Amino acid sequence: MGLITSQIRLMYLQQQRLDLEYKIQLITQTKMGLSQSVSDLMQVGNDYDPESPTTKLLQQRQAKLKVLEQKLDMQMQEYQNRLKMIDAEYQSCQGMLDKNIQSSFSYGR
Repeated sequence: MGLITSQIRLMYLQQQRLDLEYKIQLITQTKMGLSQSVSDLMQVGNDYDPESPTTKLLQQRQAKLKVLEQKLDMQMQEYQNRLKMIDAEYQSCQGMLDKNIQSSFSYGR
């Protein structure tokens, strides 16, 4: 890769990194909200008879929220893996850029 191409690729990778970090942050915030919702449902569920339809409905909602939380965990893991790949490529591209700079500005060889 040439000097300019390396710089463009680094900027692109940096933008992808920031995008993934933002998505991971959103998932973390969403999971915190879900955890609070599950906790609230558990507290409300304690006030009802275990056999009442309301309690069963609350338990179903808790189960749905836990499934959603698991899906968010899987999505976060995917984003974290992609972030690792981008970091590895960024390091590689940075090394190539350093070599290009070195070769472009070396005199007398």
